[in-house]
Parts: sequence; C-alpha cells; structure tokens
Amino acid sequence: MPDVGLLTPGADLAPGSPAGVTDDVAVLRALLAAEAAWVRAQARCGVVGPEVAALVDDAARRLADDDTAALALATDVARVAAGGGNPVIPLLARLRAEVQTAARAPGPGGTVAADGGSADGGSADGGSADGGSADGGSADGEAAPVATADGGPGGTDAAGREAAAARVVGAVHAGLTSQDVLDTALVLVLRDAARVSDAALGRAVAATAALARRYREVPALGRTLTQPAVPTTLGARCAGWLQAVAESRAALDRAAAELPLAYGGAAGTLAGTLALGAPFEPGSSGEPGSSVEPVETAPVPPPVEPVENAPPGATGLVDAWAAELGLPVTAGPWHVTRFPVLRAAAALAETCAALGTVAADVLVGARAEVGELREPAAPGRGASSAMAHKRNPVLSVLVRRSALAAPALLAQVAASAGQAVDERPDGAWHAEWAALQQLARHAVAASHAAAELLEGLEVVADAVAGNLRQQLGLGPGSAGADEEEPGDEAPGDEEAGGARAGADGVVDVGAATAVVDRVLSRYAPATGPSGERAGGAW
Repeated sequence: MPDVGLLTPGADLAPGSPAGVTDDVAVLRALLAAEAAWVRAQARCGVVGPEVAALVDDAARRLADDDTAALALATDVARVAAGGGNPVIPLLARLRAEVQTAARAPGPGGTVAADGGSADGGSADGGSADGGSADGGSADGEAAPVATADGGPGGTDAAGREAAAARVVGAVHAGLTSQDVLDTALVLVLRDAARVSDAALGRAVAATAALARRYREVPALGRTLTQPAVPTTLGARCAGWLQAVAESRAALDRAAAELPLAYGGAAGTLAGTLALGAPFEPGSSGEPGSSVEPVETAPVPPPVEPVENAPPGATGLVDAWAAELGLPVTAGPWHVTRFPVLRAAAALAETCAALGTVAADVLVGARAEVGELREPAAPGRGASSAMAHKRNPVLSVLVRRSALAAPALLAQVAASAGQAVDERPDGAWHAEWAALQQLARHAVAASHAAAELLEGLEVVADAVAGNLRQQLGLGPGSAGADEEEPGDEAPGDEEAGGARAGADGVVDVGAATAVVDRVLSRYAPATGPSGERAGGAW
C-alpha cells in the first residue's frame, strides 16, 4: 500500500495537501513530463515531426492525469523498479507501450509519419524496457538513437502503421539515460516544493514583520543559556525571527531558480544526442534553455558544431529540452558532481532550521510556567487523548519536528555527493533520492505550519511584563522602578548587565528598538501584505 504520511502529521499526502507536490505520484508525473518534453525538444529541432511530440504528450497524460490511475502506476513501477535499480526503466516500458498502442491506431492520433524516426529505439513489446534489444539492452535505461533518415508516410495498412508506430516509439528516450530523466524529474519536484514553500514563507515573513512592529517597544525578559539575562523587547525577538525566515526564503528562492536540467547520456558524453543533432544552441545567457552563468569568468569554448548530415534545424537539443521545462543548463553534465542538488538540499534544510528557531521560542513562551505566548486556536487542534484540559502547541511541535529531521537528511545528500564516482555513482546517487524527497516534504510542511502559527500567534502581555518583573525586578510597579540609595543595588544587578528601570518604570532595553527598525527596513519593505515580493520572484 502507498505511503500517505501517517507518521508525518502536517506533511500528509492526502489530496490537496501542500506536501502532495513531493509525493510519489508527483515524482511519477515529473518523470513523464521530462520524457515528453524531450520528444517536444526533438520536434523543436526538426528531428521528429510535431505530431510525434503531440502523440507522446497525450500518452503521458493518459498514464498519469487521473490520480487513482497515477497512484496505481506508481505502485506498479515501484514494485518492479529493483530490477533495473531505478524507476525510470519500468516507467519507460509503460510509456512506450502506451505510445505504441496510440501510434498503431488508424485515424487521427494514430498512424503518424515520423520524419526521422526509426524502429531501433525499442518497442514496448519487442525490445527491452531500456530501449535496446531484448538480449543486449543497457540496464540503465539508455536508448538507442533515432536515425535521421527521412521516413515516409506510414500508410494506412497494418504494416505501414506498425512501421510508423516503431518510429514514434523510437523517439521516446532516444539519446537519454535513466539518470538524465530521474535527476531532471527530481529537479522539477524540488522546484515545485520551493514554490509552494515560498508562498507560505511569504505569509510567515509578513506576519513576523507585523509582530515586530506591534511589539517593537514592549519590554520582555531576555534569556541566554535558558536563564534570565537582560531586558530586550518582544519586537526584537520577532525581528530575529523575521531576519532568519526572510534569509532562508531568499536562499531557497536562489537555489530553486538555479536548479538545472540533468543531461549527458550514458557516460556524460552526449553520444546519443549527437546522433540526433547538435546538443547545444550556440550562445547562452543563463535563461531557461541556456547555460547558467559561471561563478567566475572563464574562457568560453567554441560551440559544438552540428554533426554531418544532421537534419535542418537539428541543433540545440539539450537547450531545447531545458527550454521546454523552464530550466537552466550547466556547462557540463553533473551526473557525479552533485552541486545542484546539494545546494538545493542545503536551502531546504536552512528553511527548516530558521522556522525551527521560531517554533522553539514559541514552545518556551507557551509553557504554563512562562505563559507569554499562545498558538492560534482551531477546532480539534492541540487536543490530548488523555487530558481534556490541555491545549498543546502542535503547530510549533510539527515545525520543530521538521527542523530536527532536516539535518540528517541534508547529511545524507552531502555524504552521497562525496561518494559519487566514475561517470555514474554506484549507490551514492540512489541514496540521495529519498533524502531529497523527505527534505522537500519537511520544508513544505514546516513553511505552512509556521505561516499559520505566526499569523495567529497570541501574546499574553501581562505574562510578558510579569516575567520581567519577577526575574529582574523591572517594569512598572516593580522595586526596580523606585529610587534607590547608593549601595542598595539588588543582588544580581551585575549578572543582569546592570539592567535598570527609571522612576517612571521605563525599562532600559539598550538599542533593541533600533535593531527592530533596522531589520524591518531591510526585509519588510520587500514584501506586500501577504509577503509577496514586489514584481514577483517566480
């Protein structure tokens, strides 16, 4: 049976759940999207006709458009994926079978005359699932290249339809390898997770900025190493949250925008792509479908020339693929140099950590003996199975859960990146997949829980003032507000950093209000009422 998130509350995978963008059906759809986009790229470059791309697009949609059918397919693929070591190979067999069935059908949508198709790409029922022959195909999903000879009309008879169908099937996965497709699919999933997280983080930023403004001057007990320290303001604490959340949002934004297409073919040499046409379009600007800008200026190599006898327009297949998916292209393949996913994982973990700090502070403030903060109420939220009087701070608990889970997941991705070897990692690559998926899921779940928490966070002003008065003797009505004779300093004044209140009860909070203003001036002007960026970052 499928995993529905029973043990990850707040990150459940029920229909409509924000974390659903990271589930196995989302991965399956991303795999199909990558495969279909590759055929569209071939059509862009004149390798196959547009009708071939349309037929493959339709086949991919039929396989996964319906949630129930997509879940059943994902379950079937997962069951047999161990045979080839990854889910691309069995999914590819299903996609090819669907394409072949449609291409064999007479009438509109079938009997496609694929200019430049060939039968050597493998068929779903005649060749192996990885695109080669049944006895000699590559175990990693490498497809044989599609020939570039002009293919004539398939005709309307059975033999003609069969030949046309074989040419169409040959375009699916032609020149690619499993890692190209799986890495690209994971990039699409991570990008979607970042977008969903960004919307929630925008809400969290706006809510935190509002808290910092509202409580800018409200004195509160500062705590260091769990003990009472010196006065601060509640607004200064909220400003700290604002800075952390806004910075993590920006880091996730950058990482998502830089997530690139994965390409290279069987051993990163683009041999299969060269058989179809030139791999790159000359010139690049860092936009989707072109190379990302290098970190440092370096000599730019000459563009790859189209192969001899390539069909007209068959240039820039990799760039065309990237453009179809809206992804940038790295200078070279990254099958074993895993910086793209490592940076994305770090940004996801930073998001969880920043929100974890907020949750930790709220959990302290919500303790009965502190009593300064309360989570927003909702029917059934915070209920206890044994103690009816309790109102548990479950939103903060779930955010903290994700903050605690993320470091180990990031470590898994980093360890895998450090063990990548040769032209295809032997297990290190495989160990990344679940860790990346779980990291994305935790970032989405934590972002949404934190947004709801911060938008409805309740401050108990009397408790804030009472704790400051009880622990440091400061605030209106406290002994610290009265005039003192020399030598009458209360015990602990030195330990409290000399924190004092004037005769009017005004507490010295140092430059806390100036800190709040500085943080607000940097982060709050860039957001609207719901935290959206001016002009839109996406």
